[in-house]
Amino acid sequence: MVLVEFSMFPTDKGESVSTYVSQIIGLIDKSGITYQLTPMGTILEGRWDEVFGVITSCFKVLEPQSNRISSSIKVDYRKGDKSRMKSKIEKIESLLQKDIKHS
Repeated sequence: MVLVEFSMFPTDKGESVSTYVSQIIGLIDKSGITYQLTPMGTILEGRWDEVFGVITSCFKVLEPQSNRISSSIKVDYRKGDKSRMKSKIEKIESLLQKDIKHS
């Protein structure tokens, strides 16, 4: 199972790129993959090929609309099929013995 935090946006479309980012989020939502939107990026969870297939699809949405695209991708792979998106947060909360702020 892989957790991937990524962001992707065109750099040649001015100061606000929310129109383009919304296209990517719409694609992710339709994919059925487990995800969490944050103000600075999106976290995807699933099998390696599935997650990177969605990221590739996101690029293909932006490519015809932009001459330059920026992307940041951070990957955490762990063998097994257990979801860690929520459990990682729950573990920290149990160690601190309190709820913490999160998206």
